[in-house]
Amino acid sequence: MSHDTSRRWQMLAIAAGILYVLWLLSPVLMPFAFAGMMAYLGDPLADRLERLGMGRTLAVSIVFIVLVLVAVGALLLLIPLISGQVDNLLQNLPHYAEWVHKTAMPWLQAKLHLDSHVFDTSRLMAAIKDHIGSIGEVASTVLGQISRSSIGVVMWLTNLVLIPVVAFYLLRDWDRLVAWIDGILPRSIEPTIAHLARESDKVLGAFVRGQLLVMLALGIFYGGALSIAGLSVGPLIGMVAGLLSFVPYLGFIVGFGSALIAVLVQYGDWTHVLIVVGIFIVGQLLEGYVLVPRLVGEKIGLHPVAVIFAVLAGGYLFGFLGVLLALPAASVIMVLLRYLAERYRHSQLYTEEGSVDPVIAEVEVTVETAAGSVTSDTLVTSAGDQNNHTTR
Repeated sequence: MSHDTSRRWQMLAIAAGILYVLWLLSPVLMPFAFAGMMAYLGDPLADRLERLGMGRTLAVSIVFIVLVLVAVGALLLLIPLISGQVDNLLQNLPHYAEWVHKTAMPWLQAKLHLDSHVFDTSRLMAAIKDHIGSIGEVASTVLGQISRSSIGVVMWLTNLVLIPVVAFYLLRDWDRLVAWIDGILPRSIEPTIAHLARESDKVLGAFVRGQLLVMLALGIFYGGALSIAGLSVGPLIGMVAGLLSFVPYLGFIVGFGSALIAVLVQYGDWTHVLIVVGIFIVGQLLEGYVLVPRLVGEKIGLHPVAVIFAVLAGGYLFGFLGVLLALPAASVIMVLLRYLAERYRHSQLYTEEGSVDPVIAEVEVTVETAAGSVTSDTLVTSAGDQNNHTTR
């Protein structure tokens, strides 16, 4: 085995070992992932304050206080709003149930030509009563597990407290950590890793900061527009649509479907339905032509199918932590794939021309079109077919 091959296998083994350890520790990485995101978001502002002459600790303290105040202010603003919207939704649930029973189900039954017993609510209630015992057993089992897992509640609270503490220390020592990682890299691959790190930082900066602003802007737009349109649960639907907008079309589909049902129940006329349709059309145009190009840009380059796959794969492999980090990780993977594609195009495997295959021959065939003009086309035939044609 050559020296280069041995070195590559060693690097591959180290990378595989690091990924395996991260996978084993994924249940306890949640507070560190949140803290890392906070530190990453705050590091550029801390660097700017340092360039103004502040010390690193003072600059980090100011940035950290600003981040905490923004988070606390958002909670103080959103919790009463969400609470009021949820109360409003619960109060309107009987109206939604009545609309489904008296309007939606008969309409579906008539349009789909279904049996009248398909939407028989009495049969549905009877089935629920038959299984209410098993439901109670499951609920008692779940509650028993929760009551016996007080250690889980303690761990959750501990993680909640750890996030700001870890975020502060990561933000304070961010430049040192980057320099330390750069210092332990093998010198043979350090320039390549540094280049990929810079490209990944551009992509992550565009995604993390830009996408958060897009989500915030869409949530405010949808919530405000639906409220102006007179929808009682408009702010709640707007917030949900904004939060889900990081997955392509998911926020639009969930928000539009919820708003459509809500406006049909609340008003039941075509005027308000058309207003809701117009709001979400404007929202899609605003997202596609203004917000995303200006705030996120085209640096990420993730196809919508790739985004959906990344979210589902991250959730399957790492749970909520995987969903949280799916798109940033996918953005970095895209940078690596682009680099590997460029390496492949410059490699001998791609550039070296092979010998002519003796089985393949190109034959010029003259084709006369309906208008009488003559064009030339190239048909690929085998050498055997060509010889048979010549013989005939």
